Amino acid sequence: MTQKSPLPVRNGVNATRLRVPLTGPWPTVHDYVLETFGHIDHGGITRRFDDGDVVDVHGQPLSTSTALGALEFLWYYRSVSQEVPLPVTEELIHEDEHLVVVDKPHFLPTTPAGRYVQESLLVRLRNTLNLPDLVPIHRLDRGTAGVVLFSKQPATRGAYQLLFENRVVQKSYECVSAIPTGLSPAAMASRFPLTVRNKIEKTKGVVISQLASYAPEHSGKRPHDRTARQGKRRTDPIPGANSSSQIELLTTGRSPSGHDVGHFRLNPHTGKTHQLRIHMALLGLGILNDRFYPDLLDDAPDEFDKPLQLLARTLDFTDPLSGMPRRFISSRTLQESPQ
Repeated sequence: MTQKSPLPVRNGVNATRLRVPLTGPWPTVHDYVLETFGHIDHGGITRRFDDGDVVDVHGQPLSTSTALGALEFLWYYRSVSQEVPLPVTEELIHEDEHLVVVDKPHFLPTTPAGRYVQESLLVRLRNTLNLPDLVPIHRLDRGTAGVVLFSKQPATRGAYQLLFENRVVQKSYECVSAIPTGLSPAAMASRFPLTVRNKIEKTKGVVISQLASYAPEHSGKRPHDRTARQGKRRTDPIPGANSSSQIELLTTGRSPSGHDVGHFRLNPHTGKTHQLRIHMALLGLGILNDRFYPDLLDDAPDEFDKPLQLLARTLDFTDPLSGMPRRFISSRTLQESPQ
């Protein structure tokens, strides 16, 4: 059973729970936390203890002298030293008694992660709409723009979460990819529509993908073609498939930046991490401005004039409370769409 936080939402941020070892070489809980996370914000950690912002399961503040073994869990508020505002803006699509639907911009994470806490869509909305109980029903990658659904009411949240768990929500995305050199628009068009199926696994933050041996008309690649993709460059084959995407070519042409590109509609039948980005890369049609697929680029500052050309365009479902059909549409455009 999940422990209830002893701390309320503060500045739009939930308190985070941390498990602390009961034994070890650290005299105090503070010493353990410093050694484990001190490389992130050494001074900030001690300051939180001194300010009473680190508490036990009962909400009682811990001190820098609290002995290791006195508790198994502590709670604290995440913060980022000198968090830089992101120059992007979300747009409200819809709000009612139960839901908030937002058009997320590129570069803004859905929830706090890494160096982004206040600069996340969830925290921004909680603060601007004064809705501390707001929770996302699903998520988009930081680089992906488009429709995101949030729940306002804990009492009705489960009904909407079940829609996604039972895969009865219809999602459509759009992307822009460069057309490989030497491939004519007619030859490109002859490949689509098609379905890509492959195995995608995520273990401890590492994503591994392998194109399975499906017929060319189903996969868009010849059966012997293989692509494995993850940070450590592992290429072990993974049999079987757990992901599927329907891909349709909408149009081809020249992008504003001078690329020969295709504009695609993507309908994921499953929801694996980076699924659409992986599937387009497997077809030799990596999405423009993707820093992960097909090639992992070095970490670099955001280029706000070069967003990932992937957009969550529509979200359709039958409302579990009213029984009425719901459809939400992003009004954003992909800047590299063919002219």
